Amino acid sequence: MKVLLLGGTGEARRLAELLADDFEVVSSLAGRTVDAQLPAGAVRQGGFGGVEGLTDWLTANAVDAVVDATHPFAATMTAHAAAATSALGMPLLVVRRPGWHEQPGDRWVRVGSAEEAAGALPSLGSRAFLTIGRQGLDAFAAAGVWMLARCVDPPSPVPSWCELLLDRGPYELAGEVELLRKWQIDVLVTKNSGGDMTSAKLTAARELGLPVVVIDRPPLPAGVDVVDGVDQVAQWLREHR
Repeated sequence: MKVLLLGGTGEARRLAELLADDFEVVSSLAGRTVDAQLPAGAVRQGGFGGVEGLTDWLTANAVDAVVDATHPFAATMTAHAAAATSALGMPLLVVRRPGWHEQPGDRWVRVGSAEEAAGALPSLGSRAFLTIGRQGLDAFAAAGVWMLARCVDPPSPVPSWCELLLDRGPYELAGEVELLRKWQIDVLVTKNSGGDMTSAKLTAARELGLPVVVIDRPPLPAGVDVVDGVDQVAQWLREHR
């Protein structure tokens, strides 16, 4: 059984290893991260060219099923995968790690987009820490508060309206608390990505009593099969041989 694994996440890298003995797996990376950690096995990098390009690639490469283990905010890729597999009558499974949930002591402000997050900032603080990656940073350019933005790779062009911090997780609680204090941050902005690699910032904000603007995940396409962990994927594939 040949499987296209849409990746770029820690879950996808684990899946590439877990599935290698029983399935022919090709991992696909969008190529947005310059120094991406490559998964085991066959890898292709770059976009497909929309739904039509993905459909053609799946057909030309005799793929039997698609597993989408992309980032929870990779809504365009997931939509394209749903459309292409539906057109081909091909099985699709979406792997989505559980999102973060508000804990006692948290001061969350939930919004639906980067634009909404930017609009909320002036009423919450004057020095914001943006931890949303480089996608969507432009929405904050005119927010009217001082900002520190943390990214794995620098945006292009590099914004002049914020301080830029290049760093890659995982992050530890002590380091996050120190960072927030050093830069005198009084409001945190994050996407609800879930997972343990970057969750320490939420604990740090809770300990310091800081408000957190949380951008909610985009909805999944209707009708897709979804699991929340890698352990369920192999069985699903066997059931769809």
